[in-house]
Amino acid sequence: MSVRRLAEDQFQPATFAFSAENTVFEAATIAKYPEGRQQSAVIPLLMRAQEQDGWVTKATIEYVAEKLSMPYIRVLEVATFYTQFQLKPVGTRAHIQVCGTTPCMLRGSDELIKVCQHKIHHDPFHTNAEGTLSWEEVECQGACVNAPMVIIFKDAYEDLTPERLEQIIDEFEAGKGADVPVGPQINRHLSAPEGGPLTLLDDIKPVRTNLDPKPEPAAEAVSVPPADAGHPKDTAPETDKSLKTPVTAPAAAAANAKEAEKGESTTTSTKPAAKRGSKAEGAPAAEGAVAGADKPKRTRKAKPEGEA
Repeated sequence: MSVRRLAEDQFQPATFAFSAENTVFEAATIAKYPEGRQQSAVIPLLMRAQEQDGWVTKATIEYVAEKLSMPYIRVLEVATFYTQFQLKPVGTRAHIQVCGTTPCMLRGSDELIKVCQHKIHHDPFHTNAEGTLSWEEVECQGACVNAPMVIIFKDAYEDLTPERLEQIIDEFEAGKGADVPVGPQINRHLSAPEGGPLTLLDDIKPVRTNLDPKPEPAAEAVSVPPADAGHPKDTAPETDKSLKTPVTAPAAAAANAKEAEKGESTTTSTKPAAKRGSKAEGAPAAEGAVAGADKPKRTRKAKPEGEA
């Protein structure tokens, strides 16, 4: 794990102040955040200061901390955590960040590093004799399909060869970095294939779908009446009003008569019999009671004495 520290005191300026243009940017940036949340502007202000001076100084950290009412240590934590902030002096005309992650390494990033060592300085984070150029190796920069690549300040230069990187370094050294085209350095658009697209070149008409307009019906076409799907339909003969006597009527009448006779016999046989002596059953019960009263009662003869 690398340790990021501020530059030595001999490189640190005594004070820091934004330019007139950046002072307007500072006020507008702080005003974007609601009351009590102005400390959220710490990263934009540090980045703007780096764009102005080329790197983040100790005086810059103290200025931002005071401006946002933050402890100095909190701003220092932000500046040392994010590798986008340069904590030491870098080249005034170009600071080259060479990607050394696996895709770029497989495509020749080691050769690009050798170019930087030869053209600028053997060690990273050291400027050349004039102080105009510096370099470092970084992790993935997000354009692996266009490897190898470098980033100079905010611009990416992709599909590099050692010879092309030497030319770019010379352009920046001469103060003509703005004239160098950014992005791929070969004949490709963004991440498209080199030389232009290679597939889907034919103008193929797709098969007609339901989204295409349907042809108008022919004039002689017979109009179809509206559907009657919402109304219930009954095709049973009994519901046919044109039949006065349905086919099933005789059989149905005989079945109904048979069922009626069966129902009467069932009703008669299942009727419960009245209890004898019950007064609540009406006349038949009363007659039964009288008949019972007329019947002579049997008496038990007494046994003669001496019989067991």
